Amino acid sequence: MPLRKDVLRSDEESAPTAPTQTRPRGRPKKNIDPDAVADAAAALFAEGGHEAVSIEAVAERLSVSRATLYRTVPTKEDLLGILFERSTSELYDAAREVVKGQFDAGEALDALIRAHVDAAIRMRGYLAVFFGGAGLPPEVYARWHRWSRDYEKVWLKVVRQAMKTGVIEPGDPKLTTRLMLGMVIWVSRWYRPTERLTSEQIAEAAIRLVRRG
Repeated sequence: MPLRKDVLRSDEESAPTAPTQTRPRGRPKKNIDPDAVADAAAALFAEGGHEAVSIEAVAERLSVSRATLYRTVPTKEDLLGILFERSTSELYDAAREVVKGQFDAGEALDALIRAHVDAAIRMRGYLAVFFGGAGLPPEVYARWHRWSRDYEKVWLKVVRQAMKTGVIEPGDPKLTTRLMLGMVIWVSRWYRPTERLTSEQIAEAAIRLVRRG
């Protein structure tokens, strides 16, 4: 015999209500190391260039969900910003250490060239992007523009002293500085590991080009 609908309704209304359980939304928060984000973005740059870098791809590299990464790095621009900050900080700090060190003008210039050639090889997947500015979001590009002026000033101080002491040919210090920077920056474009050139070999060749005598 089929049950009447009014009986079913009555039974449902009289049944005890189960206590409501509050469940946390989403996954537990996880701290994201900016250096790990920078490493992942750098690897993606090296493999596929600017277009290969995305929140999804970095999240996969870090074995975290996109939602977890979004909490720390909400946009691709922020990804580029993290990579930019680490890369430029390394370069600037290395240059500042050279200037603060107990070098004569020639040793300081040689050390700057070696430091930048080494960086150009290690960061070859993306360093030229930052120095060229192409494809960078406006906010990151503005930061690059400010940083590049400060970085150039560090080199300019050493170049002026090198000219004054006869280490390199006298001339326009700013023009000479920019030509030197262009030479070492471009290493990141043409360097190929298969050619088996070391950082030291490339730096020594560059030093011979600029040194007087």
